[in-house]
Amino acid sequence: MDKIKYLFIACLAFISCNSQEPTTFSKEALNDTFINLEGQSVTFKDILEKHKGSTIVIDVWASWCSDCIKSMPKVKALQQEHQEVAYIFLSLERSEEAWKKGIDKYAVKGNHYFMQSGWKGPFGTFVNLDWIPRFMVVDKQGNIKLYKAVEADDKKIKDIL
Repeated sequence: MDKIKYLFIACLAFISCNSQEPTTFSKEALNDTFINLEGQSVTFKDILEKHKGSTIVIDVWASWCSDCIKSMPKVKALQQEHQEVAYIFLSLERSEEAWKKGIDKYAVKGNHYFMQSGWKGPFGTFVNLDWIPRFMVVDKQGNIKLYKAVEADDKKIKDIL
């Protein structure tokens, strides 16, 4: 009986240690490159640096994603309520042209970047991207305060902001 008890405790400790969400971005994620609206390649580190000193909400989305589109009114409500926050939209669009059309079609306000490396690139791998929309919150010091939310009105986002 004691062996089973110790094995259970060991398994529980292993699971809890490995389920901790990161509070900083990996070097690989920071060095992943995105395309800005001017067609220039920028690293994720440069994107974060541009907003240093601000709280940041990151929204990974695409205009072909019905859940992303359904969440846009909630995103806009969040933006209205928290205007001091920087909003970064990372698009998993199929092409740069479709990305720009999606921004216009859905009147998405914020800072826009095309994820040229896609789902399985360094950034997508780091955040274990498995669903969009995907929301993250980064504090003024650049630390990840919320690693994962799939709804713009998630209570955790509102509590952090």
